[in-house]
Amino acid sequence: MADRQDNMSEGCQPDRLSVGKTFLVFLRLGLTSFGGPVAHLGYFREEFVARRKLLNESAYADLVALCQFLPGPASSQVGMGIGLSQAGLRGALAAWTGFTMPSAAALVLFALGLGTLDESVVHSGWLHGLKVAAVAVVALAVWGMARSLCPDRVRGSLAVVAAGIVLFCPSVWGQVAAIVIGGLCGRLLLDLDAPASPSSLSPSVGRGTAVTSLGLFTVLLVGLPMAVRWLPHHALALFDSFFRSGSLVFGGGHVVLPLLQAEVVSPGWVSNDLFLAGYGAVQAVPGPLFTFSAYLGAVMAPEPDGWTGALICLLGIFLPSFLLVVGVLPFWDVLRGKTWVRSALGGVNAAVVGLLLAAFYNPVWTSGILSAADFVLALFALALLTLWKTPPWLVVLLTGVGGWLVSLL
Repeated sequence: MADRQDNMSEGCQPDRLSVGKTFLVFLRLGLTSFGGPVAHLGYFREEFVARRKLLNESAYADLVALCQFLPGPASSQVGMGIGLSQAGLRGALAAWTGFTMPSAAALVLFALGLGTLDESVVHSGWLHGLKVAAVAVVALAVWGMARSLCPDRVRGSLAVVAAGIVLFCPSVWGQVAAIVIGGLCGRLLLDLDAPASPSSLSPSVGRGTAVTSLGLFTVLLVGLPMAVRWLPHHALALFDSFFRSGSLVFGGGHVVLPLLQAEVVSPGWVSNDLFLAGYGAVQAVPGPLFTFSAYLGAVMAPEPDGWTGALICLLGIFLPSFLLVVGVLPFWDVLRGKTWVRSALGGVNAAVVGLLLAAFYNPVWTSGILSAADFVLALFALALLTLWKTPPWLVVLLTGVGGWLVSLL
């Protein structure tokens, strides 16, 4: 009762959204939220804090901070947390479904369309233009994240070290090592103050449910690789790969690129050309960038592919986020009060910038920039994004057309 009165005193209404209403609100956001994770957080704040007043500023800031702390797509996790606070577990599921479904469906249709084209079309100029668009998008992401997450020499140096580790050890374990080293160095070298004010979030789940959710996350993370060895079925291996990717990605959608590239391109499940074409296409749809997983599941060569493969990959990569949000949200007040948690997180975030920098070089740059014309086209796309504030979806379309024109020269 005291929490509810506090919310009312800070301007929040006590009424909550129903499961159905939660789904409809997030479906509209999923259809209209262009611009990537940072833009999504702005849309969520406008909808739930400013317009509907279902959360106060402090509660929303706490939720964003929690989701920056967790691995996985931050904007999707914030949506899950809002759904959880409004309508419990079913609300979290409704929020995720509504926000994710539009972009996932669009990318699967794009993948199926590519599957009907012959090899000459797949390697055509317009598809290469999508890879050039990925160069501009990732370059902008590197610059923006470096400015916010590496504001001093220590964190800037950690980013460079992390990039070196990932480039010299191009595997999942190299990325895990970079993140762990970043966290340890942050704990030892950084002194970041923890906020003292209490949170006003009131999740509709108890601590028993939270502990169960964290236990299930741990069992799947450890048990799935063992199960794949005992039962070598491709569908199980696929779910394991995407579950691990969703469990190890700190920093949001762009950082998942090197993890997924190692998981699906190296074993030959998806060609590098199709991988980068999809990464360019995902910039043109609204909603979370992690729906790139649905494209990969649909376009890959081994079965299951198509809609079945897309669903396996989509559930695999988002399930860790769902389990972690449900598991950690009831304990966030305790965690956020620890100075060492904030310092370690600062180091992890710097390592994330390094991972993104490594991904920018390989495979984005090495596969996208093959000539002087490609470099000029990438500069054109970057200028549109930064100087003219052109929507990313329009930049992707224009760059695709530019790639086609370049191929005619």
